[in-house]
Amino acid sequence: MEARKLRPVYDALERSDSAQALRECERLLQKQPNLYGARALKTFILARIGRIVEALALGQSLLDTPKALESQHVQQGLSLAYRVLNRPEEEISVYNAALTFAPESEALYCKVYMAAARSRLFKEQHMAAVNLNKLFKDKKYVWWLVISLMLHGKHSGVDSTSSQVQLKLAERLSKKALAEGQLTNSEELRVYLEVLETLGKHEQMIDVLATNESLAAMVSNDPDLVTQNISLLVKTGALAGAIDAAVQTLDSRDNWADYKLYMDATVLSLGQANGDEEAKKSAVTAINTNLCRWASVRDRARGAKLALVSLSLRLYEAGYGELANSVIGSPGELIWAYVDEFQQKAICYSDIMQFINAHVRRTGENDLDTAALEYHETCLDIRLRDARDASDQGENATQTWVNLEKIRYLLQALQGETDPKAWVADIELLLEFALTSNAARKKRPSCSDMAVIASQRIIQSAMFAYGDSSKRDELASALFKAACVLEAAIQHNGESFLLRLYSIRVYIYLSCYERAKTNYDALNIKNIQHDTLGHLVIGQGIALGCFVPDLELCYDGVAFYDQSRSKIPREIEKVYYEGTYSNVKDFLEFQDNLSRSVQHECTHRYALRGEAFEHGSDKRILTKWREADVTSIKHTEETLNALHDNRDVSVMGLLTPVELTQWNLELLTRVTPMPGTGWIQTFSLIPQLMNCMVCADIEAIESSLGELANIASSSESTLPNQDRILARGIIDIIQVYIQATSEKEPVDEKLGNLVDSIHALLPSDKFETEPDTLGMLSSLTIRNISTATESFTYALSLKHALSAQRLSAANTVGLALSQLRKSALKSTNLLRGWIDKSVRLQIDEQWLQSDDELYSEVTQFMLSRQKQSVDIASKACVTSWLRSAKNLLAQWEQCSL
Repeated sequence: MEARKLRPVYDALERSDSAQALRECERLLQKQPNLYGARALKTFILARIGRIVEALALGQSLLDTPKALESQHVQQGLSLAYRVLNRPEEEISVYNAALTFAPESEALYCKVYMAAARSRLFKEQHMAAVNLNKLFKDKKYVWWLVISLMLHGKHSGVDSTSSQVQLKLAERLSKKALAEGQLTNSEELRVYLEVLETLGKHEQMIDVLATNESLAAMVSNDPDLVTQNISLLVKTGALAGAIDAAVQTLDSRDNWADYKLYMDATVLSLGQANGDEEAKKSAVTAINTNLCRWASVRDRARGAKLALVSLSLRLYEAGYGELANSVIGSPGELIWAYVDEFQQKAICYSDIMQFINAHVRRTGENDLDTAALEYHETCLDIRLRDARDASDQGENATQTWVNLEKIRYLLQALQGETDPKAWVADIELLLEFALTSNAARKKRPSCSDMAVIASQRIIQSAMFAYGDSSKRDELASALFKAACVLEAAIQHNGESFLLRLYSIRVYIYLSCYERAKTNYDALNIKNIQHDTLGHLVIGQGIALGCFVPDLELCYDGVAFYDQSRSKIPREIEKVYYEGTYSNVKDFLEFQDNLSRSVQHECTHRYALRGEAFEHGSDKRILTKWREADVTSIKHTEETLNALHDNRDVSVMGLLTPVELTQWNLELLTRVTPMPGTGWIQTFSLIPQLMNCMVCADIEAIESSLGELANIASSSESTLPNQDRILARGIIDIIQVYIQATSEKEPVDEKLGNLVDSIHALLPSDKFETEPDTLGMLSSLTIRNISTATESFTYALSLKHALSAQRLSAANTVGLALSQLRKSALKSTNLLRGWIDKSVRLQIDEQWLQSDDELYSEVTQFMLSRQKQSVDIASKACVTSWLRSAKNLLAQWEQCSL
């Protein structure tokens, strides 16, 4: 009967029509208020559409009605609601209440276990496993119990004694399972080994593997367990056994982790040889012989020869340099032997870069081995000349040249080259090959790589030549030339990730959001990339007046996080049911890192900022702030410090070590610092302050205001200047509000400060006659107007709050904002008109026809041989700036007082 009544609700939910489902629930409850299934489904629908307070209240009323939980419709609807609300304790309460009606339900006990397992509620997970193991004789529940004990012991934060109790109990259960024949596959073996590993019982791990034939067979058939076994032998000092096991393994497979362990064991064994020089030489000769033997096998040379390079460096670091030279060869010789053999492969440079760096800088980060550096420079010079001469002989020859150019870049950085001219020396050679050669016409991948190198060199040179803020026009001009190169290369190969990536960075630096987003869209970002790569563009639209497209990107990211919140738990359940227990740790870590993601927090805050620009009546604006969920975004120092930064900054294809900050293009091309915990707290406090203001909560305002003021004034804060100005504007707004509520003194002075600070960000009426106009436009002008627009938008909420609360200052504030709006409309409209009519000519005159000796070769080459790409870049800049100006003008026009 109940199922038939609820059918229309389920049908609407299957169509994803939450509004109709809610209406059906309310219709049923109007007729039958105690139809518990309808109340449970209504709870779920309310949770899903964001009416959290109502959902929690209705859900609690059902939990407080024990007989309601007998219905499967209530169990299903309420448990789903608590999943959406991320309330695992309450979800478990639903299942436990249901168990009072079905105390032998295996399915309900499993649901308790899974709800706890998904949510890291290890104590509850353990208790559910105990019940399952006791009531239902299934082998998998033994291992569910072992895993729950292990996780409880490792991660629950209990004291050391209690933790040891949990882990030792897990060990006893595992040992018993082995003795009773319940450890039958490698997944269960991994669990047992992890328990022992956590307890630090490495010798016992080796004994378990060595004394049981069936376990030894499992290990031999599992590559990861083979590597773990070698690692255990190294950890326990059984170096001879580790060496034998590594050789046996490497005879049948090529695995870098095994090479590293083999080298570890060998180098450690030299220390045990004391003064026995023959024994040391014998050990090094043995590993050299094996590595050379494996290197002679087809398709295995790369790993083995890299291992020879690494081994030589390790021996040098351990004080066995002479031994390395006499048996294996010096690091420099081996590095260039590797380059000579693999320079035709695209992977060559990424393989060898770390070893060149380690060789040159092995005496310390700032203490170079000049002899090693000179050796590499000499080796490079000979090969580079030959490679340039042979660059028309096919893809292998061109890839060789590309790899050697990458090494040249690295060596320049390692020697500390800061001369801008040195970075663009021979740049025309690179451009000609990348953009106009036969190889370019054939769209060879090496040409895209060379175009990236050329643009990297232009950017690097520009940062050394014009990094000072007083030279913003010269810097913008140089970066524009890099944009032209990148546009030309993209015409040849639009699939190149790195070309698009550098194009995004350059255009953002030039305040050209629209073109940057076009390139970002071409990357086809999806799934986890929203978390790792979203930082490239998200938030830049708000900073550059393009609020709507930026908000859309934020919503895409938020949708990914919401989907992951339901998808990952399902994967965790799947792992347990399928018995692939080795994945439990990975999924829990992935879920934890994603739920505490810095980018997740940033995306959410940017979405809140974008929504602040949405227009409507004063009543609608006040309702938005009044009903805003500000509780969920409150942070403490502890929660901020617990955030995990998953943002990938390694995708820039750097040719230098990241610690060489002067040559780190990922850092140098950041137009503003990446948002951190201070930024997250700032944009968590701003919505809270708006909420407090419209709710007239003065006490809460004062607390949050002080915290925001501390962040905005802190010299240690990494807030971008644009956001720091906005934070100060919010402080001014709130101070005007506090003054207005007291009604003891007029608000004129504080209001004047607020209006003046916003007005100062607007361009002057005569900006086009001022010097460095194009440099200002491409760096500060649009960003400043965007900040002024955002500050004004928040100031409107101040005016509406004062009016709603019938405070006398409302008229004064309204009049001042009205005058400010008129001024902003005039200046922004003038800017729009100037961009539309004059900027293209300004680009030609200031960026393309100026006497810039440093980049004259680049300019002449691009104008004479790639004019179409120059036109594309010019149009992209003008179109992007014009789009920003139009968006900002529309925002001011729609701001209703």
